[in-house]
Amino acid sequence: MQFRSIIRIVGLLLALFSITMLAPAVVAFIYRDGEGFPFVLTFFLLLAGGGLLWFPNRRFRHELKARDGFLIVVLFWTVIGSAGSIPFMLSEQPNMSVTDAFFESFSGLTTTGATVMVGLDNLPKAVLFYRQLLQWFGGMGIIVLAVAILPVLGIGGMQLYRAEIPGPVKDSKMTPRIAETAKALWYIYLALTVSCASAYWLAGMSVFDAISHSFSTVAIGGFSTHDASIGYFNSPAINFITVFFLFISACNFSLHFAAFASGKLHPGFYFKDPEFRAFIVIQLILLAIVFGMLINHGTYESEFEAFNQAIFQTVSISTTAGYTTTSFSEWPLFLPVLLLFSSFIGGCAGSTGGGMKVIRILLLSLQGSRELKRLVHPRAVYTIKVGNKALPQQVVDAVWGFFSAYALVFVICMLGLIATGIDELTAFSAVAATLNNLGPGLGEVAVHFGDINSGAKWVLIVSMLFGRLEVFTLLVLFTPTFWRS
Repeated sequence: MQFRSIIRIVGLLLALFSITMLAPAVVAFIYRDGEGFPFVLTFFLLLAGGGLLWFPNRRFRHELKARDGFLIVVLFWTVIGSAGSIPFMLSEQPNMSVTDAFFESFSGLTTTGATVMVGLDNLPKAVLFYRQLLQWFGGMGIIVLAVAILPVLGIGGMQLYRAEIPGPVKDSKMTPRIAETAKALWYIYLALTVSCASAYWLAGMSVFDAISHSFSTVAIGGFSTHDASIGYFNSPAINFITVFFLFISACNFSLHFAAFASGKLHPGFYFKDPEFRAFIVIQLILLAIVFGMLINHGTYESEFEAFNQAIFQTVSISTTAGYTTTSFSEWPLFLPVLLLFSSFIGGCAGSTGGGMKVIRILLLSLQGSRELKRLVHPRAVYTIKVGNKALPQQVVDAVWGFFSAYALVFVICMLGLIATGIDELTAFSAVAATLNNLGPGLGEVAVHFGDINSGAKWVLIVSMLFGRLEVFTLLVLFTPTFWRS
C-alpha cells in the first residue's frame, strides 16, 4: 500500500476543494448578506491543510494499484465531507451543531438531499448557494474532475475512475485515455447545467434560483433554496423542465457522449440501449399507477393537476432527486411506499442518480428468469444477454454480491436507527432515503431530518456514504484481505 502517495493525492484534492469556498464568498459579497467570512476562512484552512498533507510527501509518485484507488476514494469523500461541514459550523446563520453540520455536508456531497435545515427562505444567499454547489460537485464526482485537470497526480487514473463511477461494468471507457474520459463527462455535465439554468430562468425563476436549482437538478440531488422546494414556484412549466432534466441526468452519460460524438441526437439512438428501454418502461408503469390512483381517490380537482403532480413526483422520487411540489407523504399510503421502493431502482448506471441502478435490476430479473427455466430444463445451458451481448458470469455474480451487500447494509443501518429510539416506519424510510441518496422519507423525516436524535444522524451519514460509494467501495476496506500485503 502506497500510503505516502495516497496522503499526497488526498492533500492535493483537499487543496482543490478549498477553491470551491470562493464561489459562495463571492455570492456573499454580491448580496451583502454578511456570511462571506466563514467561507474565506475555510478556504485558507483547507488550503493549508492540503498543503501540510502534500508537502512532506510531494516526491512520492508511485503507480497505484486498484486497492490504493479504493482507499483514496473513501478517504477523499470522508475528508471532503468533513471539511465541507466547516462553513456550516462557522456561520452565524444558521447556527448548527457539529452533528447537523456534518449531516448537511455529507448529504450535499453524496447528492442525498436530506436536510436538517428549516427556514431556508430566510437564510443568507451564500449559505444557500453553498449547499447547491456541494451537490453539483458531488453529482459527477469531484474525483473525476480531479483526474481530468490534475495530471500532476502521477497515477493511472483508471483506479480512481473504477471506484467512483456508478454501475456494474466499470472498465468501459468512452475514450482511450482516462483524463479525456473525465473531461468528456464534465463537458456534458456543464452543458446540461447551463441548459437547465437557462430553461429555469426563461420559465420565471430568478437568476439565483435558476443557477442554484440547475446545480441540484443535474446532480439529481434535491436541495432547494426554499422550504417548499419546487412547489414554491407553483409553475407547471418549471415542473416539466425539472422532470425533463432529471430524466436526462438519470440516463447513462456515456449514451449522451456517444450521441454527441456521433451526431445521432435523435431518440432512436438511445432506444438501442437495453438499460434505457428498461428505464423508460419503469417510469411509464410508475406514472400510470400513480396517476390512476390520484384520479381514483379524487386527490386533485382536475386531471391536469393530477397528471402534473403524478409525473413530477414519480420522476423526482424514482430517480432519487427528492424534489417535492406537494407533501406526497399525505397521498394514499400505497403511493408514498411505492415511490419509496422505486428509489431502490434509481437511475441508470453511469448517471448521477442513486439507488441500485436499472442495469442491476435488469440483470437480477434476467438471472431470476434463467433460474426458472433451469427448473424446467435442468441440463440446458442458458446465457444472460443484455441486448445482443452475452455477459460473463463474473458480472452476474458481482450483481448478486452487490444486492446481498446492499440488503445487509440496509438491515444493519435500520437496526441501528431503531436502537437509537426511532420508530420502525421512520427508520425504514430514513435508511431507504439515505442509502438510495433520495432525500425525503416518511414518518418523522417526511419533511426534514432536523428532529431526529444525533445518534440516528450519524448512522444515516454512514448510510449516505455507503450509497454514494455503491457499498463495495467502502465495504472492501473492512475485509482483512484488503490490508494484507
